[in-house]
Amino acid sequence: MAQRTSGRGLAGELAAEFLGTLILILFGCGVVAQVVAAGVGDHDSIAWAWGLGVTLGVYVAARLSGAHLNPAVTVALACFKGFSWRKVVPYSLAQTLGAFIAALLVRWNYTEILGKADPGHTLKTQIVFSTLPGNGTFPVSEWGALRDQIIGTAILLLLIFAITDLLNTPPGANLAPFIIGLVVVAIGMAWGTDAGYAINPARDLGPRLASYLTGYSHAWRNQYGNLYFWVPIVGPLIGGVLGAAIYRYMITPFLPAESEEQEPGRVPAPKEE
Repeated sequence: MAQRTSGRGLAGELAAEFLGTLILILFGCGVVAQVVAAGVGDHDSIAWAWGLGVTLGVYVAARLSGAHLNPAVTVALACFKGFSWRKVVPYSLAQTLGAFIAALLVRWNYTEILGKADPGHTLKTQIVFSTLPGNGTFPVSEWGALRDQIIGTAILLLLIFAITDLLNTPPGANLAPFIIGLVVVAIGMAWGTDAGYAINPARDLGPRLASYLTGYSHAWRNQYGNLYFWVPIVGPLIGGVLGAAIYRYMITPFLPAESEEQEPGRVPAPKEE
């Protein structure tokens, strides 16, 4: 009997990144459409749906590609975990395309609701698809939003590196995707005001392009009329590398080797004789 062809080639990896990111954005942009345009739900439902979207997207893609779903994750892994640099651009394009197609689906499905809530397709519902400084309301500049995106993505990558580090205390029973989803929930609840916690260039750029092509002519600018699309791209790329570097140089060198017996009271504790 012929052996089954391995699905671990680059095509399979890119398909996984595309579909995993698509799932993420279907839940993420979908919940914002419900809250902003239909008044169904609130800030907490947005934070939870984004986190669950991450969890479900990771479960879809993890076996084939590692489920980066975020160019900031891909770049950080290339910098510190030996991920191939030749795959960085293809992964990032697949992630952005997945986000773009998902946003088009959300835009199509919520056509009537968005049209009723905001007939002119203004910044009021632009926020369904892409982020704005101060969520379009509070007096935050592009530079304040850039600072926020650097910090928020640094937190994200530091925690992803911790959660997935087999020498640290990784979650058991295949729960890492769920815990990473909770990280996104927490970031949304604690770091969502200054810039809408994009913390992912693909998550913002793909839907921003989709909204621009479907009637949001001002999609590239913020409420002040300034070009803003670059902030949720540059900020996460810087922050991701920063957060990964903090973990790499402040935690990794001090972790015990797999074979090294740990001091009693540490987690995980060594097995009893």
